[in-house]
Amino acid sequence: MVSTRIFTLLTLYLVGSEALDNGLVQTPPMGWLAWERFRCNTDCKNDPANCISDRLFRTMADLVVSEGYAALGYEYINVDDCWLDKQRSYTGQLQPDSVRFPYGMKDLADYIHSKGLKFGIYEDYGNYTCAGYPGILGSLELDAHTFASWGVDYVKLDGCYSHPRDMDIGYPLFGYHLNRTGRPMVYSCSWPVYQIYSGIQPNFSSIIDNCNLWRNFDDIQDSWTSLESIIDYYGNHQDMIVPNAGPGHWNDPDMLIVGNFGLSYEQSKTQMALWAILAAPLLMSVDLRTIRPEYKAILQNRKIIAVDQDPLGIQGRRIYKHKGIEIWVRPITPLYENYFSYAVAFLNRRTDGTPSDVLVTLNEMGLIAPGGYRVQDLYEDVDYGVLDMNTKIKVKVNPSGM
Repeated sequence: MVSTRIFTLLTLYLVGSEALDNGLVQTPPMGWLAWERFRCNTDCKNDPANCISDRLFRTMADLVVSEGYAALGYEYINVDDCWLDKQRSYTGQLQPDSVRFPYGMKDLADYIHSKGLKFGIYEDYGNYTCAGYPGILGSLELDAHTFASWGVDYVKLDGCYSHPRDMDIGYPLFGYHLNRTGRPMVYSCSWPVYQIYSGIQPNFSSIIDNCNLWRNFDDIQDSWTSLESIIDYYGNHQDMIVPNAGPGHWNDPDMLIVGNFGLSYEQSKTQMALWAILAAPLLMSVDLRTIRPEYKAILQNRKIIAVDQDPLGIQGRRIYKHKGIEIWVRPITPLYENYFSYAVAFLNRRTDGTPSDVLVTLNEMGLIAPGGYRVQDLYEDVDYGVLDMNTKIKVKVNPSGM
């Protein structure tokens, strides 16, 4: 007997292409990232608690541990844009803003490491970062060694102020220099999204060979409209996207915005569930000091995290779309007699205020194990026992929810 998890959810795994050979992120990375919630707030004089600063990242590292996130797998504390000084040092090295990061980045990394966490940083393959700070162009080898000397564990490389055609050489070259340092660093690339926007077909074989994760589509904003656009992109382009994912190399639909201002409770459950189906990185961007308990519970749902972190690493797909109802399915462990278990998400895209009933058999969703499936609801934490593949399942799905 295999199992089915309903998020109404279900579980599975794929064999993909050869990944970047640094041995990292064999399951999607998890952690906390500043950008969506705190953006480029550099006004520490008037807003010291919320500006991009040493204080903010130490505080969030403390809370990731003390509030139980680290115990569930959230391990990276990632700085995004606006940490830099406007000029390199007299020796040509990158340097942080000395007022907002008075102890330097190595000291911050050491503090984060002392908490049992890992430290991530942001840069850009261009003359400038997206916010206008120094980029790495012309200093790739030096900057890779600088990051290694600081104890960086994760590097996100954006693509502002660079030509998309140059990225086929530039991104692999910086990855080469990262690997040459001898320090393991997760390499997050914005390479394909800039090429897609420019009408260039990305070379995903090369991207897989050189990056641990990559962006394919727009930055997420704190709104249901933004989240829907990402869901649509991943569903509409899944034949191109899904085969590229697997252990060590992941599609990145962007940050989790659960607990901020733009999503309802139901919509927040939708993002968490679909990110698990997509085998997506789980990088929270939320103020952990003020997050409400019900949103914290979504981010800390152990069973849904387990789906996201399934060791097979197979990205899920949308298998049904009609009149506002979508069904997304991901194969996962355990396997029984060569049949996968599955995670299944029922999504209601309607917003007219009325829950929708979905009536479907497991067989109609392609779940055909002769012995049936044990079905669990991962949000309601209900075990429905074993159902055979011809049993009708009735699911009530809330508007813009799971």
